Amino acid sequence: MIQSESIQLSCNQLQNKSTELFKYSFDKCTGILYKFYYGEILLDEIFTTWDIALANNLIPKNVKGFILDYRNATFKLKRLEYQCIAKYYKMHLDVFGNKRIAVITATPSDTVIPILVKTLDEGYSSKPFSTVEAAIDWVLR
Repeated sequence: MIQSESIQLSCNQLQNKSTELFKYSFDKCTGILYKFYYGEILLDEIFTTWDIALANNLIPKNVKGFILDYRNATFKLKRLEYQCIAKYYKMHLDVFGNKRIAVITATPSDTVIPILVKTLDEGYSSKPFSTVEAAIDWVLR
């Protein structure tokens, strides 16, 4: 049985509406932190949701890796903004350093962003996936 802690946060401060944009869940057995996104996701929302997690100590010290699930979301990023995502991970190597970041997407158009981010990986590893099972296997390698 998977033991997990689920933390749901509403990001009203991001869009002034009560729509849930993201949710965190930590699996104590595997050490994987899951982050689920919902709706249209802008670059600022990616940063803000990580900043909230960091400020509120939502990322356990014993985290082994991350699975970011965008299957219920759509990236709304400008052409070169993917570079900022890689830069953010590099700026926070105290959290992401030597960790694997699996990104699950549902559509080919949303898969492009994680593929581009992967080209800039430095100090961490990221990779796009279409299934949770494949993402878990890769993160735990």
